[in-house]
Amino acid sequence: MAFTYKNPARSTDPSRILRSAASIVVGVHGYSQTVVAPDGVDRPTARIARYATADHYGRLAAGLEAMAGELRSLGHRAVVMADDNSLVDREAAWRAGVGWYGKNSLLLLPGRGSWFVLGSVITDAVITHVPSPEPDGCGTCTRCLDGCPTGAIVAPGVVDARRCLAWLLQAPGEFPPAYRTALGDRIYGCDDCQEVCPPNRTVELRSRRGDPWPVEADPGPTIDALELLALDDAALLERCSRWYLPDRDPAVVRRNLLIVLGNSGRGDHADVVAAVSAYALGPDPLLAEHARWALDRLGISSVSAAAPVSGDAGVDRR
Repeated sequence: MAFTYKNPARSTDPSRILRSAASIVVGVHGYSQTVVAPDGVDRPTARIARYATADHYGRLAAGLEAMAGELRSLGHRAVVMADDNSLVDREAAWRAGVGWYGKNSLLLLPGRGSWFVLGSVITDAVITHVPSPEPDGCGTCTRCLDGCPTGAIVAPGVVDARRCLAWLLQAPGEFPPAYRTALGDRIYGCDDCQEVCPPNRTVELRSRRGDPWPVEADPGPTIDALELLALDDAALLERCSRWYLPDRDPAVVRRNLLIVLGNSGRGDHADVVAAVSAYALGPDPLLAEHARWALDRLGISSVSAAAPVSGDAGVDRR
């Protein structure tokens, strides 16, 4: 995916972050949510991966910074690393004994599953704790491999990013036609391999029964697709400020939304048809192609008229 792994010499060597590094302290922040499907909504909704529904990395970083502050107060140097692509977080967490690598390549915590973001404090403090690697807890289970909508988990622990919906939703340019139908209602991220994972399902059941482990009360992972598509560039980027968008290009989100509307099955919804038709007739060739695909998917073979595209959506960004 060329984020953390774009520069492996840097991301696997803590001394590149802190020359005097002696220890790594790993922290986790849970983002498990009780997901409730929208009820009585007559407009298409789009789905967001749970980790992106709130500033979970910000909360993790705040906790890690408190830990780093304690180390600094003792005269040590300490640097916080959270979601900045400078350290292979999962490997540090695995070596710290936090969890095991699941077959979907994510780290699972014993009894808690994988609904976590990971981060670390790099410090020159010598910490003598010697962790034991967590034994594999997946056994013969293959639900994540079987549950991936595009077959992106090609072997236990191996994900082909060219098929992974979470990656394709962040990639620039054309969304591969072969995977547009499988995209369903997703506009950012994909949680399918986590949702079918037995440890995660067990955690969700426990939370419903009053388990004291915290469950996030953030807004759910759905958004009004037509409302988001209607925003101008500035408002859309503000709404999606925590998402990774290549070159901060709002066309990436609009492209994804057009596919979602095509998959909505709402060819009878006047607002859906008007919004998609406007882009099909608009000046942006990338969005026009995805809009035409969406119209075809909705069973609409031609566009004779369309409302103007909202905001800055037709701006040529080349």
